[in-house]
Amino acid sequence: MPRYAVLLRGINLGSTNKIAMADLRELLADAGFTDIRTHLNSGNVILSAPSVPGKVIEKAITERTGLTVPCVVLTAKKLRAIVDGHPFADVATNGSRMMAHVLGGTPSAEKLEAALARDPDNARSGPGVIYQWCPRGLLEAPAVTEKLGVLVTARNWNTITKLDALL
Repeated sequence: MPRYAVLLRGINLGSTNKIAMADLRELLADAGFTDIRTHLNSGNVILSAPSVPGKVIEKAITERTGLTVPCVVLTAKKLRAIVDGHPFADVATNGSRMMAHVLGGTPSAEKLEAALARDPDNARSGPGVIYQWCPRGLLEAPAVTEKLGVLVTARNWNTITKLDALL
């Protein structure tokens, strides 16, 4: 059965959209998924499913918690392409400051170009992702994913590589 990395957007940020990882694992098992593993408390899940599980997961979360939590689902091949495509490997010395803004759709060329222009020295597009090296930290980095018109969820490089290893 295929394995997937599921990135839930916007859970457990401060006091909003709280979902305990044990509850999430139980919810996903009840929805029929297997080999479920969560990583950290920020909505990173590895699981097995017979088909791409995004909509099923979103529906199960809404039904169980009342929350609307969009997710981006990555196959092992897609996640590996993101890792292999890292354009800043020679300068990104701190994985917590290297961001992968994972895209849940394909923005128009114009919107993508405008996004990258907000941080031309440190942002590049890749396979379903915008890479952004944030040498002074994420809070100091320009927001490159505004107005893309597609779902985006960000993870730092440490999380991306850990998910790749788990998958």
